[in-house]
Amino acid sequence: MEKESGHTLGRISVVIITKDAELHLANVLESTASFGEVIIYDNGSTDSTIDIARGFPNVEIATGKFLGYGPTKNHAVSLANNDWVLTIDSDEAVSEQLLYSLSNLDLGDPNKAYRIRLDNYFMGKKIKYCGWGSNWPIRFYNRTVHSFTDAMVHERVVEVKHSRECKLDGALIHYAVTDIGQFLVKINRYSEIRKETWDRAYPVFVIVLRSLWALFRTYVLRLGFLDGWRGLVIAVSEANGVFYKYMKVYAKHKA
Repeated sequence: MEKESGHTLGRISVVIITKDAELHLANVLESTASFGEVIIYDNGSTDSTIDIARGFPNVEIATGKFLGYGPTKNHAVSLANNDWVLTIDSDEAVSEQLLYSLSNLDLGDPNKAYRIRLDNYFMGKKIKYCGWGSNWPIRFYNRTVHSFTDAMVHERVVEVKHSRECKLDGALIHYAVTDIGQFLVKINRYSEIRKETWDRAYPVFVIVLRSLWALFRTYVLRLGFLDGWRGLVIAVSEANGVFYKYMKVYAKHKA
């Protein structure tokens, strides 16, 4: 689907996987209204996600199972009509500067893979440290050359031998945390996936050491203390995430 001949944004498909994403989805879709196509691949939302998506004329909605983050994103990308795809999460809005950068790109080289800065916000404040302040994942690429890994969590776009890596001006505005309870939901979701897909069980003392290291790394080495109480919450959440992703596997083996 293309808005007009030669219109760069009309040759780009935005791809988003969703589940119960009503909190930020309207803002996200408003920020992508200039693109030729937005693919929403929904994994069983029970809130108003689908109704919100239907209100945007450039949005195409598909539904299906969650297959793990990597496989699900690759499947969603396969549904697009364009080979150039911008993959974003349902809580990430395209900034005006990023929109301008994309609209002025030459899309003639499919080997290029573009990194985009994530500006992560925690309850209204941009996080500068904790490892959240220097995140540049590949999010814009040509699907004939690149794809996501098959990782169930922590997926990434694979660079092939002839890839040409570039950076785009502008950022994705990531509404990472609007309520502290979101950390608990995320920890449980990721640790459940790990429990089902990981077989190696570490001893308890190793799990404790790994958790403490995650806390120290985030709060001290990554200067999380400079982000105030938000940095402390992020560091404790990192430690809890490590603890439960390994402890659930350990408990499964013991049970």
